[in-house]
Amino acid sequence: MMTCDHPLPPDRYHPSIGVVQCQKALINALVERWRPETHTFHLPIGECTVTLEDVAVILGLPTNGLPVTGMTLSSFETLEGECFHQFGVAPRKADCRGSGIKITWLRNLKERIQLTNENSMQRYVKCHIMLLLGTILFGDKSGASVHWKFLPLLRDFHSISNFSWGSACLAHLYRYGISVYHT
Repeated sequence: MMTCDHPLPPDRYHPSIGVVQCQKALINALVERWRPETHTFHLPIGECTVTLEDVAVILGLPTNGLPVTGMTLSSFETLEGECFHQFGVAPRKADCRGSGIKITWLRNLKERIQLTNENSMQRYVKCHIMLLLGTILFGDKSGASVHWKFLPLLRDFHSISNFSWGSACLAHLYRYGISVYHT
């Protein structure tokens, strides 16, 4: 199990939403042993690579399904509209960083959502998913934002699980390397 510090106590989360925890020492050890030229970890017992099956088993992500693809939002106005549709509120320009929404904005929004009905629970879960995408699954070295491109994939709440998130996560790892997870 991976563990890490989290700004909110576990009891803040709705019981149906799990907590992903990260163990920094383990991540650091893996980062030191990652060889981007071969996409392998060099361990004392030999080389080890991450496979699609590993992603499915370790992260519990689906590896069959719709591709995680789509258009990148092209303007701040488009982002505002998409966020308003998804979360009922839109970030200010100061809450964005390049092509992403700042993690702090999403965390603050998630903290403010009152879990009173189905709609608010879906918004909460979408916030949680965006945070997972930006910090665990598709993070970058800054760890400060999550790319806008994932927002349209969350439009239809009941089809989110139909995407092959595991395949996309493995492709991201191979493209950007394990060092994106090292902070």
